[in-house]
Formats: sequence, structure tokens, C-alpha cells
Amino acid sequence: MTEELLSIFAALLGLIVGSFINVVAYRVPLHRSVVSPGSACPRCEHPLHWRDNIPVISWIRLRGRCRHCAERISIRYPVVEIVTAALFAVTVLTIGTQWVLPAYLWFTGVTVTLTLTDLDHKLIPNRILFPSTAIAVALLGIGALLDGEITSFGRGLLAGLVYFAVLLVIALIARGGFGFGDVKLAAFLGLYAGYLGWGHLLVSLFLPFAVGGIISILLLITRIKGRKDAIPFGPYMVIGAYAAVAYGQDIVDWYLR
Repeated sequence: MTEELLSIFAALLGLIVGSFINVVAYRVPLHRSVVSPGSACPRCEHPLHWRDNIPVISWIRLRGRCRHCAERISIRYPVVEIVTAALFAVTVLTIGTQWVLPAYLWFTGVTVTLTLTDLDHKLIPNRILFPSTAIAVALLGIGALLDGEITSFGRGLLAGLVYFAVLLVIALIARGGFGFGDVKLAAFLGLYAGYLGWGHLLVSLFLPFAVGGIISILLLITRIKGRKDAIPFGPYMVIGAYAAVAYGQDIVDWYLR
């Protein structure tokens, strides 16, 4: 199967995964089950029929409103589904038809979920991060074994520890400037960036501070945020990891030139 065809299948899978991510990102921070009860309107609590749960299409058919009470359905739901689908397709085109591809699709799904929880609640839930990291290690390890890249897997494990340690030191020095959730997220992101190379890890480590600093300054200047307002750092870390996975070596080469 060609990468282009595989990316189309990945995009369709991403739509389904994106729909589930909406559920996980909403329910887990509230300590609710992601399995039961089924999806329902938050206003009238009427259970949604399967035809109202089709990613993107159902939202368009319903014109963004509940079929039973006409309550508005946030446009965020189809946006998350579309973004996840696009990221899945890009992941295939970036990683290629390697055995580690499922591990990187897992990386994409988890990071989208954690970005949403951090933006909504300034929280990176252990209920998502801990099992996701264990699964990531398993998927990446199996993929590396089949690809004959065990050395890369070892480097990824070490890189995750390095990223974790660096952010832990910064968090202790900053005294509340970073949440411990960010520190634990660093291990997850470092695993994937480090698998591709030490240069990728450096990009994943430094880019969040550059992007976060610029955006934070803009938020302060425009008075969208005040000096005492907490700004979630997790999304910047995810942006840095995405850039590292997709363009890590190019960024390193550009910097060295």
C-alpha cells in the first residue's frame, strides 16, 4: 500500500479517533467513565442515536444543534475530528510505512487529547498520561524490533528520561512556574522525539520555550491574559514535539548553518 493511500485510511481513522477524543477530553477531567453512559445531549440528556454520532457529518446535518431540544452543539467537536484526521494523515506521510507508524499515530491521538485537557482545565490527567506512556513504550518497542531499530528505541527511552529530568530541574527552580503534569508529559514527548535522534530531542526541548515566550508576550500585550494568569505550557510542548518529529533534522541543520 502506498503512503498516499495509507494516509487516506489514516485520515478516516482519525475522524473516528477524534470523536472519541472529544469524549475522553471532556469526561476524564470530571472523573467520569468514557464508556458508560453513552453520548447524550448535555442539556436534555437525551441519548444520541448512532446517526447523530457520525464524525463531522452529523454536526453538519443537524446544523450544529441537538435534534431533540435544539441546544447548540459546539463547533469544537467537528474541528477536533477534522484536526485529528489531518494530523493522522500527516503522521503517515512523515513516518512512512514503518512498523513504528502505529506508535506515532498513538502519539498523535494522545497529544491532541492532552492538549484539550490542558487548555480546558490546565490539567494533564495521570489517568490518560500514565497508561498512554506504557502503551507508547510497548508500541514503539515492538515497532523498533520489527524495523531493526532497537538502538533508536534505547535512545528514545534515554531521551524521555533526559527531557523529564531537565523539565523537573526547571520546575523546581521556577517554583510553580511549571506544573508537574508538564514534567511527566516531557517523558512521553521525549520518547518519540529521541527515537528519531538527539537533534530532534533538542528541538522538542527548546522550541516550546521560544514559542511559549512569544505567544505569552503577545497575550500580555493584547491584555488577553494578565501577569498573574496561568498559561498552560503543555500545548507549547506538543507543538515543539510535532515540529521535532516532522522537521527536527531540518531545524538543526538550519541552526548549524
